[in-house]
Amino acid sequence: MKKFEKFLKTVPMKLYIIFSAIFVFTFFSNDFGLVDIQKTAIILAAGIDRTDEGFHLTAQIAVPKGSDRNSCGTASINIEGDGKTVSDCVTQIYSKTGWVPKLIFCNLILIGEETAKEDVFDGLDFFLRNEYMQDSCTVAVCEGTAKDMLTSTSALDDTSSQSIEKIFSDATQKSGTNVKNTLKDFSIGYYGRSKSSYMPFVRAFEQDCGADSGGGEGSSASGSGGGSQSASDNKGETQKKIYFANETALFSEGKMVALLGPEETFAYSLLQGKVFAGTMTAEEDGQPVTLSILSNEGKISLNTKNKPKVILSIKTKLRLYNRGVPAPIDDVSKGEISEKVKESAQERLTQYCNRLWEICKSSGCDLFQLNRDLYRTSPKKYAEWKDTILSVADLEIKLKIEKIN
Repeated sequence: MKKFEKFLKTVPMKLYIIFSAIFVFTFFSNDFGLVDIQKTAIILAAGIDRTDEGFHLTAQIAVPKGSDRNSCGTASINIEGDGKTVSDCVTQIYSKTGWVPKLIFCNLILIGEETAKEDVFDGLDFFLRNEYMQDSCTVAVCEGTAKDMLTSTSALDDTSSQSIEKIFSDATQKSGTNVKNTLKDFSIGYYGRSKSSYMPFVRAFEQDCGADSGGGEGSSASGSGGGSQSASDNKGETQKKIYFANETALFSEGKMVALLGPEETFAYSLLQGKVFAGTMTAEEDGQPVTLSILSNEGKISLNTKNKPKVILSIKTKLRLYNRGVPAPIDDVSKGEISEKVKESAQERLTQYCNRLWEICKSSGCDLFQLNRDLYRTSPKKYAEWKDTILSVADLEIKLKIEKIN
């Protein structure tokens, strides 16, 4: 008994010695698995383009701007690789730089416009399989090539990818001007019964900031295998870009089949119930009136009682936000909209929804996931309508607009 009591008293000390030894061994042998910044390429964004041989990958890699107070922050360089697969491209980037590419901080995957016209999952497959890649990463199609988009110089940020990411912020989602999709949600749509999904479509516009402008200074510099400077830079001028994504690319079986305009994109945002700070323009006596959206509820439902019917429901609360003509002082203090404005808003939203449905119907994109819902509710009817539901279904639009009190 005495030996057992003595043993119990010495257990804490023995455990302390063992844990201390493990701690010291781990610290000096593995640095706790911390990333060596000198040996690692932290990829902020990736751009995918097709080539005759396979793929061209543009990786935007974060680099420190400096250690002094006047040059703090992060800039970027663009490293490019080619290969038969995206993995081959990453391997080439590794061989060019000696940096181990890390995707854990990659928040944006851009796909070139022509690349998106073929099944994009031969390119996205690498990112979906990568265990360190965030499935919440934003996916988007861009005008032209992904290389040109990522190697452009932002007028607003140090890196083009950060500037593009900002246009998908929560604030812009609430405005309804664009939609956002992630690698996870796009993959669910692609592999699901509907085999359809969407991505925002990004365009770049030149912004003349002047030769002495400091905005975006040092950003998107060319690295090993990186893109070259634009001709305008060679002339001593500063050509910088701003980015816009108020259009939406529709996908069917992984291929981009149509493009929604700003109004159809706005309608889709309303149907998703995500608009809480947006505006829309109606008319009153031939004059424009801008309305503020205070609340929004959206719903997409499928009725299969007899013939399939798609029901698009939007419920929103509006107030008068701005007139396009001078107004008397007693009108300025009022936020309530007139019946004429309400009718105009209903008419426009109905047109937007109708055009949205027609684009989905003609392109074969099951954007509303009708086949998925049909399979869940009635496998028998799914087998009957899975190939024709977009062409045979009727459309019903339900709009309810409430005026502010």
